[in-house]
Amino acid sequence: MPTYDYRCSKCGHKFELIERLSEHQAAHKCPKCGNDRVEHVMAAFYARTSRKS
Repeated sequence: MPTYDYRCSKCGHKFELIERLSEHQAAHKCPKCGNDRVEHVMAAFYARTSRKS
């Protein structure tokens, strides 16, 4: 399952959740302050291959 990064719009706390794609569309709450206004944050992506390009 993919990991998604979120940031609370109230306290600025950053957290990540491991969830299915269907769960990604659901509303989330900040684990620190309980605010329900969290925004999705783009995470860094690293692709590793076994061949040289």
